[in-house]
Amino acid sequence: MATVYEINKGVGRSLEFKGVKAQYISYLAVGLVALLLLFAILYMCKVKLYYCLTIILALGVAFVVTIQHLSRTYGPHGLQKKIASCKLPNAIRCTSRTIFISLQDKSHAQK
Repeated sequence: MATVYEINKGVGRSLEFKGVKAQYISYLAVGLVALLLLFAILYMCKVKLYYCLTIILALGVAFVVTIQHLSRTYGPHGLQKKIASCKLPNAIRCTSRTIFISLQDKSHAQK
């Protein structure tokens, strides 16, 4: 009998669910759990059920649309790269040459 091996064609690709890719799936899950907790808090505070449902549905739709937009715009790793690029300084100023002199002395000492 011949051995049959299956080929995993999806290996190496990022996870995708209904157009939402990679880490955005976890953002979506955390957001939906937060909306569930918000609904429970509003309900325990005796806010009318119709108001609770209206608030939660509106926030839920806005949240899902925002996550889908971020996923389409930035892709699997683009949002992390955008956040990292915002933290980079525009310029590095050095008003003294002492750091370069001390680095040069250390490099001569190592040889």
